[in-house]
Amino acid sequence: MPDNLAIRIEDLSIKYKINVDTKRTLKNALMRASKGELVRTRTVEAIKHLTMDLPHGSVLGIVGANGAGKSTLMRSIAGILPPTEGRITVNGKISTLLALGVGFNPALSGRDNIILGGLASGMNRAEIESKTDEIAQFADLPDGFIDMPVRTYSSGMYGRVAFSVAVSMKPDILLLDEALSAGDASFKEKSFNKMRELCAEARTIVIVSHALATINDLCDRAIWMNKGSLVQDGKPAAVVEEYLKFLKVGTLPSNYEDM
Repeated sequence: MPDNLAIRIEDLSIKYKINVDTKRTLKNALMRASKGELVRTRTVEAIKHLTMDLPHGSVLGIVGANGAGKSTLMRSIAGILPPTEGRITVNGKISTLLALGVGFNPALSGRDNIILGGLASGMNRAEIESKTDEIAQFADLPDGFIDMPVRTYSSGMYGRVAFSVAVSMKPDILLLDEALSAGDASFKEKSFNKMRELCAEARTIVIVSHALATINDLCDRAIWMNKGSLVQDGKPAAVVEEYLKFLKVGTLPSNYEDM
């Protein structure tokens, strides 16, 4: 992969099977087993033959309706979901925030979870401990909560700590899935300002968001996905405009199948 690329996606497809049995009782299962029948499944193609390159320093926004494949793509880039076909190549250290609080140990304090998050991101213990107070200060929890078990946190408090850990890692590539919606209005403003700082540092950032104003404000490129396929790739304003038209009339571009 060329050195100027942070991410290369080559003919990526991701498929998985889901159970379509409507009756999941023990009796039903035993009857099927006695007949030698397997559980009925159907294959879902979450990503369909996606190819794209993302240069270092790009800020990419991904838009699309629920079920479009946005989060599946992010998890595949992060290395959580392996491709069914094709491949993804990543050049750089990744920090992810794909679901608020995922990976937290609810029995441990916020401070301990900051350390765990840093270690999981590849930092050594001394490095993450030197940043812990800074991260805790950015999260700006009510007095005393940073040293309380995270099971006592509200969802907004989870989001504050998770976001603070993710952006503090100084990654080459940052993946954010609806992460900028965490917290109250004051913390959201702080989050946007932090994101602008990271953008100015020419880090590669990929953002999934239903907040289209966020895509317009922060990104220099956007893609629109629909049912696992790439519909449009271009400047955020143009992509958002076409996506909004689709939301109003439900009609895809005439050249959709050629994209």
